[in-house]
Amino acid sequence: MTKSSAVPQGPATGSPTAAALQERPRLGRIEQRGIEPVPPAERNGRPLQLFWAWFAANISILGLPLGIALIQSGLNLWQAIVAATIGSFGSFALVGVISIAGRRGHAPSLTLSRAVFGVRGNIGPTLVSLLSRLGWETVNTSTAAFALTALCGIFFGTSSNAKDVPVIAVVSILIFVACTVTVSGLGHATLLVIQKWATWIFGALNIVVAVYLLTHVDWTAVTATKAGSTAALVAGIGTIAGGTGIGWANAGADMSRYQSDRVRGTHLVASAAAGAGVPLVLLISLGGVLGSGDSKLAAAANGPVAALTDVMPAWMSVIYLVTAFGGLLVSNHMSVYSAGLTTLTLGVPIRRVYAVVVDVVVTTLGSIYFMLIADNFYDPFISFITLLAVPITAWVGVFIADLLRRHDYGDDDLLDLAPRSRYWYHAGAEWRAVACWAVAIVVGYLFTQAGPADGPWFTGAWHGTWIGQNGLGWLVTFAVAFLGYLALGGARTTARTGQR
Repeated sequence: MTKSSAVPQGPATGSPTAAALQERPRLGRIEQRGIEPVPPAERNGRPLQLFWAWFAANISILGLPLGIALIQSGLNLWQAIVAATIGSFGSFALVGVISIAGRRGHAPSLTLSRAVFGVRGNIGPTLVSLLSRLGWETVNTSTAAFALTALCGIFFGTSSNAKDVPVIAVVSILIFVACTVTVSGLGHATLLVIQKWATWIFGALNIVVAVYLLTHVDWTAVTATKAGSTAALVAGIGTIAGGTGIGWANAGADMSRYQSDRVRGTHLVASAAAGAGVPLVLLISLGGVLGSGDSKLAAAANGPVAALTDVMPAWMSVIYLVTAFGGLLVSNHMSVYSAGLTTLTLGVPIRRVYAVVVDVVVTTLGSIYFMLIADNFYDPFISFITLLAVPITAWVGVFIADLLRRHDYGDDDLLDLAPRSRYWYHAGAEWRAVACWAVAIVVGYLFTQAGPADGPWFTGAWHGTWIGQNGLGWLVTFAVAFLGYLALGGARTTARTGQR
């Protein structure tokens, strides 16, 4: 192979010119940079910017069904709050740790991963990461389109059932996609500004919705809910961790690569953990209140848009649906931006903005299928995320073990895909890292079950054990990958380069 197509090579290749890459990114201007490391002149980011970005990305209504699911698993409200706090803050602390790599190497997460797994060995983790991002974008797009379809039903008297109004459903999808591409396509600088303002706007609307819901809940039923077992609490923590921070872990460096070299790693960890943890705990806790205080609202676990609008007056439904649409949109901004960078890391020879377009085309088609053809949406999605959480967690384990000893990612070495590359290793792979990743995946799946409880699609051989029953397969996956790679030496010198 030759050097990555993402390397600036001038207009003949469709890549940005060197002059364009030297221009500092500005609000409203399309970001020209792809996956190449950010030069020193542009490394001026601050942790507070990331705080707002992570906050906005986690104020969507998808936190409500997580809270309801905790109650349905046998927890009471206080246990649900504990599970939400530990699971959200803890898992996003891992995102913050990955962000440290972005500040050191100033490149996207999966591009930096080439230094860990090798040029070819990194293809597997990159594909898994892209599938995860596309999966989250599909659920964001579908849920937001359901909200917009319901809004049309309120204003125009049409059906709120997407299958009854396929044209409205498809137009709703296209509107959401267009709003996503506008921001994600422009890039990092615009994204950070939009996320900050979105935090205030949609955060305020969420408070309005929350106050209404909290004043219409049977608090006697909430306080009467019995506490669950310690095992159920542990499982709840795992559910929240797997459904929140683990899914975002591979995007940590995507957002932090513009951070100043002077920024402390602890500040990056705090910005991710607090930025995402605060809204998640509040929304998951609200879901816990709804799940234990109203049996009708508890149905929101399988359709938060329809279940909640059915029990609200029209005026509040409008506020709720606008809030839902906006929260899902700002979450999708970051996911699509990250997916575009991951697509480039695979070696697709297009510019970043076009990679964003390719990704949303895929999620548009997936959303059309789930809204208009599939009989059930959330069960397949939850199963999909559950299965992908295992290889992503294995990647996080290996990547963090490598990060403990690595302070230099080699800048341009990350873009060299030829056999002479510093990160070619042996046959294009760092086999210790690849082996630890693969073994951790196998072990993790042995403890995993995916699909409806009454008819799971996949059940690992060890799912019946205490670890499997308590949803801790992801934690075992991380431990096997992390400790295994440390035992094999982690980041160390290689025969080819003599230095890493």
